[in-house]
Amino acid sequence: MKRFFGVMVLLALTTNIYALPGGFVYLDEVDASILQEMRYAGSHNFIGRPVNGYESNTCILTEVAAHALTKVQKALLKKSLSLKVYDCYRPTRAVDDFMTWSQDMSRHEMKQEFYPRVNKQDVFELGYVARKSGHSRGSTVDLTIVPIPAPMQAQYRKGQPLVSCITSYQQRFHDNSIDMGTGFDCLDEAASPDYHDINTHAYQNRMLLRQVMMQNGFQPYEKEWWHFTLSDEPYPNTYFNFVVRD
Repeated sequence: MKRFFGVMVLLALTTNIYALPGGFVYLDEVDASILQEMRYAGSHNFIGRPVNGYESNTCILTEVAAHALTKVQKALLKKSLSLKVYDCYRPTRAVDDFMTWSQDMSRHEMKQEFYPRVNKQDVFELGYVARKSGHSRGSTVDLTIVPIPAPMQAQYRKGQPLVSCITSYQQRFHDNSIDMGTGFDCLDEAASPDYHDINTHAYQNRMLLRQVMMQNGFQPYEKEWWHFTLSDEPYPNTYFNFVVRD
């Protein structure tokens, strides 16, 4: 009996060791129809490797933010469109990793695609990366719109030739998003939602994303068309550091 009790306690501890903090959920457990391409869990991002704190290709959000996204998704599905998330909750250790990267002048392998017109040491001052990220509060999300059925997505291979994120939709990396005028995480003025020197169709797509997100409680960020924060976020002053894992 004592051995059985000991095994049950061990199982309980094992089960709960990776439990999320209260108020957080895995997005796919709330709405599995929302597509996920968690860029910082892999190498196709402006750093060029998995970012510290991302141990799984999964989206974690506060419960209220996740349920707000389901409302956005329902509205888009009526138009044969779907959300796709690129980043959700971000540990503060990942933000520290960004800071370390920005100070390492020996590494520029992803510049051609992600920051072709910007010096990496300036990304914080220019507002493209934050020293204290809203993502770490759990209610900020980076995302785009994808047609349904979703087109085949190009597979990034580390070391492959890179194409600038500000080039035309036909030329830059095809991640199955509709045309938003730039690629995701394009550290450039062209990524601003109100940047008008893009084609009309791409601008309309940005406004569609902006409209449907704002109608469901999210506020946009002036530097990035993909970045939104829930207006009534539950942890407005708390920055979390738990690891992203299943």
